[in-house]
Amino acid sequence: VVYTVWAAIWVTWNIFIICFYLEVGGLSQDSELLTFSLSQHRSWWHEHWPGCLHKEVPAAGLGAPHGQALVSGAICALEPSSVEALHSGLQILIALLGFVCGCYVVSVFTEEEDSCLRK
Repeated sequence: VVYTVWAAIWVTWNIFIICFYLEVGGLSQDSELLTFSLSQHRSWWHEHWPGCLHKEVPAAGLGAPHGQALVSGAICALEPSSVEALHSGLQILIALLGFVCGCYVVSVFTEEEDSCLRK
């Protein structure tokens, strides 16, 4: 039961992420919504996507902790926001599969309890 609740929450979160990166409903990637103004790194995929050529700039001052480099200019074969949305979509599919399996397991256990009570 706990897993099915978690899967529903996870689906909801990933729907929000898709809307955020595709800028649906007034959401903007330029906002500090996901980073809480603590980091200038906005997308893991933007910095680590294998199809991107990066030009790294050394961190200056308090901008990036532990000497991390910020990506100032990246040329990508596929937009990182699209990759974020696809990644979240895949997670939604997996979570929905887990949700259906969780509901099935809950129904099997509930059915077994009912059959024990009838005897």
